[in-house]
Order: sequence, then C-alpha cells, then structure tokens
Amino acid sequence: MGLSERKKEINCRRKRRAQLARMKSKLPTLDAAGKARFAEKLRRMTPGAEQLIRDWNLEEK
Repeated sequence: MGLSERKKEINCRRKRRAQLARMKSKLPTLDAAGKARFAEKLRRMTPGAEQLIRDWNLEEK
C-alpha cells in the first residue's frame, strides 16, 4: 500500500528542508556565477524561492 498524500507532502518538505540546509552551508564559498546558479536551482525547487534569494543575498537588485 502506498503513502497517503499528506505523508508524501511531509516527506517532500523534509527533503526540501535538508537540501536547503546543504545549499546554505555552501554559500560562503560561491562566486557570483555560482550564486546565480543557486538562485535558479532554488526557483525550480521551492515556491518560496524569491524570499530565500533575498534573505541569502544571491542576487543584487
């Protein structure tokens, strides 16, 4: 028997949170091009990407 929809959502959120933590730990070593790539990955990965991009200073506007 498969997982309920709620369990799937919870698993996805946990995985996304772990991925974001790994990404954030790599931020200090990135150059401008790396930060742009991270911003694009965030946009594909999570609906709240724009807020994270502002908080992490990935793009200057």
